[in-house]
Amino acid sequence: MTPLDTLDAHLSGLAAALLPYRREAQRLASWGSELAWTLARGGRLLVAGNGGSAAEAQHLTAELVGKLRHDRQPLSAIALHAETSALTAIGNDYGYDEIFARQVRAHGRPDDLLLLLSTSGTSPNLLTAAHAAHDTGLRCWAFTGPAPNPLADLCHDALAVPSDDSQVVQELHLVSTHLLCEYVDQALPLVRQLPRAPWREPARAGRSPEGGRDRAGRDGLVLASVDGVAPLGGGHGSNGHGANGHHRNGGSTGTGWVEP
Repeated sequence: MTPLDTLDAHLSGLAAALLPYRREAQRLASWGSELAWTLARGGRLLVAGNGGSAAEAQHLTAELVGKLRHDRQPLSAIALHAETSALTAIGNDYGYDEIFARQVRAHGRPDDLLLLLSTSGTSPNLLTAAHAAHDTGLRCWAFTGPAPNPLADLCHDALAVPSDDSQVVQELHLVSTHLLCEYVDQALPLVRQLPRAPWREPARAGRSPEGGRDRAGRDGLVLASVDGVAPLGGGHGSNGHGANGHHRNGGSTGTGWVEP
């Protein structure tokens, strides 16, 4: 195989994933609005991944604590794998599967968000962290490879990149990271103008005994779309990656604004 064959093969795999990825990535607008609401109200985003996914998770926190394009206040985002002393101490004392879960219990507060990145969706330490998020009251999202997979099914919502090539999955996770930050920045000015009403507790109907995703949609704070910013809590609730891998319609069951 020539160098150009290698290049063309890689780009062909990436191109093949773009159209189905575009349908998946539409949920990022509502994620960005919800994340903006959480961060502007003093909440935080916790993120974790392994290997290349760890690097991408840390890229996301850098964009939020720093900036993406324009200057703004720093936003609270913590990459759990970047705390090497805690990581190695927890791994040594409690086992590698606990390296993220124990930090979720330490740093997470109800209504914070946890985002887990995995090309396979099967990493035991990320699955354990998702369980810890449910126990602690955090909403849990995931960037994964093709669904169904255990991590996507365990989280409240997941963006599952439809490619069997882990390199393509990671490349589109990076695109997702930038898009999520773009949507956060678009939503922040609107969020800051709103009364400090509480976020409505997401619906829990249909949730598995293990704390899996809400399969009946979710209630949320719903706003009219302004200048392309997705409604808070609108758009996609559960992404519908069930056991058979088929999508549900992803519609919101939000009942509207919560009066302060």
